[in-house]
Amino acid sequence: MKQLLFSVFLLPTFFFSQVPTNYYDGTSGLNGYELKSKLHDIVSKKTITWHYGDLPNFYGKTDVDHFYDYDSSNDTYLLDMYSNNPTGTTAYHYTKENLISSAGAEGLGYNREHMMPQSSFNSNYPMYSDLFFVIPTDARINQLRSNYPYGIAGTTNYYTFTNGSKISKNGTPNSGYTGRVYEPNSEFKGDIARSLLYYVVRYEGKLNSFNFYNGTSPANDTSPLDGSEEKAYEDWFLALLLQWHNNDPVSPKEIERNNRVFAIQKNRNPFIDHPEWVNAIWSQSPVVVVPEAPADLSSSKTSAYFVNLTWTPSSDSNVLGYKIYQNGISLGYTKNANFTVDHLSPSTLYQFTVKAYYKNYTESPESNLLSVTTLDQDIYSKDLMITKYLEGTDNNKALEITNKTGHAVDLNKYRISIQFHSGTNYYFPAPYELEGVVENNQTFVVLNPNANFTCITNDQARFVSAAPQMTFNGSNYVELRYVSTAVDAVGVSYFNNSSTLSDVSLYRSATVTEPSKLFNLSEWQSYPGDYCENLGVLSAADVNVIKKDEFSIYPNPVVGNTLYIKGKQIEKIQNASITDFSGKQVQKLNKPFKNGHSIDVQKLLPGVYILQLDKESLKFIKN
Repeated sequence: MKQLLFSVFLLPTFFFSQVPTNYYDGTSGLNGYELKSKLHDIVSKKTITWHYGDLPNFYGKTDVDHFYDYDSSNDTYLLDMYSNNPTGTTAYHYTKENLISSAGAEGLGYNREHMMPQSSFNSNYPMYSDLFFVIPTDARINQLRSNYPYGIAGTTNYYTFTNGSKISKNGTPNSGYTGRVYEPNSEFKGDIARSLLYYVVRYEGKLNSFNFYNGTSPANDTSPLDGSEEKAYEDWFLALLLQWHNNDPVSPKEIERNNRVFAIQKNRNPFIDHPEWVNAIWSQSPVVVVPEAPADLSSSKTSAYFVNLTWTPSSDSNVLGYKIYQNGISLGYTKNANFTVDHLSPSTLYQFTVKAYYKNYTESPESNLLSVTTLDQDIYSKDLMITKYLEGTDNNKALEITNKTGHAVDLNKYRISIQFHSGTNYYFPAPYELEGVVENNQTFVVLNPNANFTCITNDQARFVSAAPQMTFNGSNYVELRYVSTAVDAVGVSYFNNSSTLSDVSLYRSATVTEPSKLFNLSEWQSYPGDYCENLGVLSAADVNVIKKDEFSIYPNPVVGNTLYIKGKQIEKIQNASITDFSGKQVQKLNKPFKNGHSIDVQKLLPGVYILQLDKESLKFIKN
């Protein structure tokens, strides 16, 4: 650590984690995969996804070497963990301007290296440009590393690089993998381990959809992912990461980088702030018994396009979650005793079963078999819809997406895609993936981080992204996809739309209740570019009247000052809010029906309103 002490003297402020107050609220008392899931919720909320092309400029802030080859007269060298020699002379240096595409030897320039190879997630955003695991490294070493996993070098060596790192045949114990691995310099093994552990926390919920098996046998499977959302890595690789983490503690270099990435990306690597959480999550005692089968599988609601499944929750504290099977095929998983199966076809018979599983992924026997026939028609939308498209000056780009499906929607399989064209050449870059859950009758906004709208800020948008999908200019075809299938679109594929969609804001008419991958301008109200009103809120005209037995409002219209609500277990409602026609919240109540079944609406002016009861919305009129 040749200049570490010198750097400590010069830059003491970066040696302390600058964690915002309350950033890790809710983690106290948690451990195991429960802690991991909570950290996922924290580090995934309100992040900014930047364009891959933005990263070189950011490296000038996040990766300047203040610790090993620091020179106060030339504060521009990047710290490359693949080539820096922490105990001797580093053979070459780069600045952020020395980006190249390929190299035939070390020392010619650097690449943007995905510590988890981009082939594992098909180069999709937001993973593609995540600064926490996309780092500057020597271009030649990056190329030779390819998509090989990290590991311990075996006796057969292929390359030794100038800082002592190697590409060799795998010598990591108990792996079963016999291919090549890249072993970094020991000074940086903990840094790499904590970056890869961050990766499986940040993208929990998507890991099972990644390419976690890319060989014909375990011997040549280069992916260390195991297909699970919780444990995430194969046993041999997880043991390696924990060893590297424990042997190479958090360094001042990591703390500085964590703080600087947070300033750009708005999230943190929790294992730099709290190294003890690594062992708290992944060092668990095995469970050797088999869980009991879930009981009383039933449908709480059947629609034309979805089914709500429920079952009796397990009292066994070792049960980690439940796997859902549709017609014998694995469909998904949940940690709750309920699951919504969507994208079904009307008037169709489906059969469902559920299995419980432990933290070692031992599965229970199947639950009872549930047969359900979907309805032939429905009042709900088939899928999510793009309801606003804002295109204007410079980076003023925004999309609003609305859920009128009648159920909460898991966004992890949804993508935003864009088609670019150069002359007669049309192409789709890798899409931008959404994540999290959107409740029924809720809407959210995807916003370019450099936008300058008057009605919304980065803090108010659900997703903030400079990915290619949020750089449309009016001549692009933009679509919302479920996995790889388009469900809704703005613009026409393989057609220049510049005369129609440039510098224009489109608001979907309230009469349109279904998405369509065939764009029809007559479904939209057009406004000038940069127009921005009521973005991210539903007006009363946009909300379907809930036609079900659970809740009802009377009298409606309200003639006096009291609104009565009737329904099953209404006393369990936790929150109620009233929103006016413009989308402004005008009244909010906590546990509104603790002592009765009515709400005082005396202060409301005559008009149309939405009453939100937890996750359900009802429309009423005040005379």
